[in-house]
Amino acid sequence: MVTKIIAVFLIYCLITTSVYGVTLPLAIQPSVQNADWAHQWWLDRHQQKLEEITQRKDEINLVFIGDSIVHAWEDLGENVWQQFYARHNPLNLGFAGDRTENVLWRLNNGQLSGMDPKLLVVMIGTNNIGHRSDLPEHTALGVKTILETLRRELPNSKILLLAIFPRGKDKSDKMRLLVNETNSLIKHFADKEWIHWLDINSAFINDKGEIEKSVMEDYLHPNKPQYRVWAEAMDFTLTSLMEK
Repeated sequence: MVTKIIAVFLIYCLITTSVYGVTLPLAIQPSVQNADWAHQWWLDRHQQKLEEITQRKDEINLVFIGDSIVHAWEDLGENVWQQFYARHNPLNLGFAGDRTENVLWRLNNGQLSGMDPKLLVVMIGTNNIGHRSDLPEHTALGVKTILETLRRELPNSKILLLAIFPRGKDKSDKMRLLVNETNSLIKHFADKEWIHWLDINSAFINDKGEIEKSVMEDYLHPNKPQYRVWAEAMDFTLTSLMEK
């Protein structure tokens, strides 16, 4: 039912755009990362990833797609990445600061070319919420468009869609509420055949619903030890999907 509501909303946006000139949500307009701090590296990283894909496309079996939280597997989570994922010949397509529209641009500009991975792990949307306070429906449209792109371009790959990680100190925080509302929409995109949903957010919050600084110093980005927590919480589902 939720998926149908979002689809109707997208059709409405398309109709009103053509008739009344209304602009589609930014979340579904593919674009490069436009933050000032990203100008010096974002396109360079994109090009580096294209080169890596060209060199390794026949061996890549596992791909992570997302923003800075995924990007940090190359730094904070490097040792855990090697322990849990090296055997799957993984590829990290996490880009710091990315919103759904930035991921769409990357996917539309070569980051899926020639690959045929077994599994795609996707977590994106927190920057739509944090940078613009996007409506949950808009962020969900962005996620849905990403999933549709992945299914179209990589029809043999299964997708593990992760709940957007919690943010904000406690459960009354505005950002936490927006994350929760968005997750309540995107979880319905799972069809349990090709797209699978996993919510491990309880691993990062205490019994009071709070995020402790020892877990996320800024109440957004997991600290180094949490990458092991993440990997362990996801391990059974990920391994099961890789073996199917």
